[in-house]
Amino acid sequence: MVSTAPPKLSKLEGIKERSNYLREPLASELLEETNHFSGEAVQVLKFHGSYQQDDRDNRAKGQEKDYQMMLRTRSPGGYIPPQLYLTLDRLSDEYGNGTLRATDRQGFQLHGILKKNLKATIADIIRSMGSTLGACGDLNRNVMAPPAPFKNRPEYQHAIAYADKIADLLRPQTAAYYDIWLDGEKFVSAEEDPAVTAARSRNGNGTIVANSEEPIYGEHYMPRKFKACVTVPGDNSVDLFSQDLGLVVITDNSGELQGFNVYVGGGLGRTHNKEETFARAADLLGYVAKADVFDLVKAIVATQRDFGDRVQRRHARMKYLLHDWGLDKFRKTVEGYFGKGIEPSRSLPPFKYEDFLGWHDQGDGKFFLGISVQNGRILDSGSFQLKTVLRQIVKTYELPMRVTPHHNIVFYDIDPGDKKDIQELLDRAGIVKETDLDPLVRHAMACPALPTCGLAIAESERAIPDILVRLRSLLNKLNLKQEHFVVRMTGCPNGCARPYLAEVGFVGQKPGKYQVWLGADPHQTRLAEPYQDDMPIEELEKTLEPLLAYFKSDREEEESFGDFCHRIGFDKLREFSATYKPKSTSKTRHRIRIRDEIYDRLKAESARRGKPMSQIATEAIDGYLKQQEQL
Repeated sequence: MVSTAPPKLSKLEGIKERSNYLREPLASELLEETNHFSGEAVQVLKFHGSYQQDDRDNRAKGQEKDYQMMLRTRSPGGYIPPQLYLTLDRLSDEYGNGTLRATDRQGFQLHGILKKNLKATIADIIRSMGSTLGACGDLNRNVMAPPAPFKNRPEYQHAIAYADKIADLLRPQTAAYYDIWLDGEKFVSAEEDPAVTAARSRNGNGTIVANSEEPIYGEHYMPRKFKACVTVPGDNSVDLFSQDLGLVVITDNSGELQGFNVYVGGGLGRTHNKEETFARAADLLGYVAKADVFDLVKAIVATQRDFGDRVQRRHARMKYLLHDWGLDKFRKTVEGYFGKGIEPSRSLPPFKYEDFLGWHDQGDGKFFLGISVQNGRILDSGSFQLKTVLRQIVKTYELPMRVTPHHNIVFYDIDPGDKKDIQELLDRAGIVKETDLDPLVRHAMACPALPTCGLAIAESERAIPDILVRLRSLLNKLNLKQEHFVVRMTGCPNGCARPYLAEVGFVGQKPGKYQVWLGADPHQTRLAEPYQDDMPIEELEKTLEPLLAYFKSDREEEESFGDFCHRIGFDKLREFSATYKPKSTSKTRHRIRIRDEIYDRLKAESARRGKPMSQIATEAIDGYLKQQEQL
């Protein structure tokens, strides 16, 4: 006899149902004098924007874990007002580990927050025009948008405005957030667009959960996280193809907003040795008029809410629904909720990667300035004083900023008269201009990984500076000195730094070993593919030198490394590598001894500037000798 019993839902579904809309057991355990939360409370805590972690560098056998909280902001379009940045900067010193971490989803993370300080930290953020609600958990995450505040390009203004509106539309409505962190005080930092408020309560064809504190989500929220972005034609600064939902602004010739092209079903998280999990690029669904965009977004969310897999969490992202159903069935289901057909998409130019570093005229007589933040980590180290100078600039000039999708920052609304002074501050603080950055460093990303991320298998943020130095040395060895490509690294296969859209991706597989992904294009519109498993990091040069030598000899004119790997194919890459004889370096190596503290400073400077230590040392010695010759 065939059983007709419904499949057993995942453990997380029960936790969400018992939470009373994200209240318990978090609220009760917050009052307990313990240094960590229980497993159920940890899952609820994620919806409030925090992960419980432990510092594995401080683990000792037989001792309790070094529990601490990572806290993440919800910042649509990366917007950080001056008072919020100064609060985050202060909290990072007062309660955190002394650093801030700009994320590749356009928010900030605080690390090292103890449980006893969590409430005070979140309360300060809320009262400083910030929020952490929905920065993590099974719901819509931070909505991304290009960080360029062009005032004379209406499409960019529309993208930023609609990132805010979509974020408001899909914001959790539970009162639990303010009940827990502000003792019931409702603190509203900005008025919501009335059209958003009306759309949230408009039922359509079953998009609303009746009689629920969460009209869009219901008590079970989403099956898994849901990621959205809004961008403009041609601008892929947001990694559009990695998103569950992507909206591309369509305007008329006068810059008036007409509607949006809609992309669905992107997602990068996967699990090693689980072939049923995979990275997937988003599909173009169609076009929606401006007046209908909120209803279509609700229809897409409702489709994933009601049909996404709540039994197997590995299979719960919307990309698997698209894969299992196909785009046509998905479109028809969405149209059922939407109540009308989805129009054909409008034509678009090719998408290109943008990072907006350096000085730019924002179109209204003022400037914006993009500053590179390597791996997103804002700190002071020796002569490199990024944390101090950012605080000084915000305090002195009261500038707003936007965190970029590649964990850099953009200051904007800068008066022309302040431009010279701000640049001088940055120069004195040791901040390298974008024109002086090694392009490998400029275009690289890494996730935090060890020691705090509980999912990390291998190093990432702490490893990539040396990886980039070694790659540059390898390119120089092969006389590819001007060459660069997009490199991304993660400590596990979940893909937080989006390595599956990189020309060269390193994905932590075991301690000290990485899966190598190759073949994405330099503008992140095509997925990479796995080339090699379990590469020991010591064999980086052995693995990549044959590929780069092949690239040098057989590339087409102006062809990128990712495009070359994709065109040639992995079979030919492996065949060439099997017979390749490494190029010898016959130059005599001279050794000199330096003090340990000088070596440590040299290594830090090498990581900061993205140049080999030998090159920096040679330049410094050469400069000193020339100076002596002139005496």
